[in-house]
Amino acid sequence: MVTIRAEEMGVRLGRHTAVRGVTLDMPPGQLVGIIGPNGAGKSSLIRAMLGLVPVSTGSVSLNGRNVAVLSRRAIAQHIAYLPQGQTLHWPLAVERLVALGRLPHLGPLSRLTPADEALVDAALARADVLHLKGRIATELSGGERARVLLARALAVGAPALIADEPLAALDPGHQIDVMELLSAEARSGALVATVLHDLGMAARYCDRLILMDRGEAVADGAPLDVLTRANLARVYGVDAWIGEEAGRPVILPLSRV
Repeated sequence: MVTIRAEEMGVRLGRHTAVRGVTLDMPPGQLVGIIGPNGAGKSSLIRAMLGLVPVSTGSVSLNGRNVAVLSRRAIAQHIAYLPQGQTLHWPLAVERLVALGRLPHLGPLSRLTPADEALVDAALARADVLHLKGRIATELSGGERARVLLARALAVGAPALIADEPLAALDPGHQIDVMELLSAEARSGALVATVLHDLGMAARYCDRLILMDRGEAVADGAPLDVLTRANLARVYGVDAWIGEEAGRPVILPLSRV
């Protein structure tokens, strides 16, 4: 299992402060949604947790060890990462692309074992792209490609998964499928954190939401404690209807405040 902790963490990108003074714990067994308007610092927050950008103040730890001293391989073995908006340049077969998820566990010049290949097939099935085996990844639709890249992250087999906008380019049915999958991963004991713009999906599926605004975590808690009309007006500048359908919360932005 994996626990991530940030303590008074700040991130600077050039002269711009992207994240300031964020303290939080992410224990296993939760689906954590990171929400906020464009430019709020969501992606910078998770990239700092992965050691992809250095922290300017404070610290980030993975199971009690400072991320700054861990190797990329060690971090990748513990946390699978699905970045946003990836562009594919090489005409790889789908199964070969997903098999790249096994690289953190392979030695130099090592080949996939039957166990690795079974994990790749299982990841393809969980992301609902097993039928795309044999297809060239660069020839897929945007939605198909997004699900194949999710399968690559699942193939890592890490005890934590961080996904940055995994619903982008997906139709409503596959958005639901992905959120169900992320929720199931968390229920199995994994730490799952995801950046989301769809507040309805965040409210329905996440166990906890972290609301970012101008680099700060301005609210952190259960979805309906975070997604209040006051918070939505203050952070997003929108008025919203908040209701319930079949026991699940529904968030519907109505207008600009």
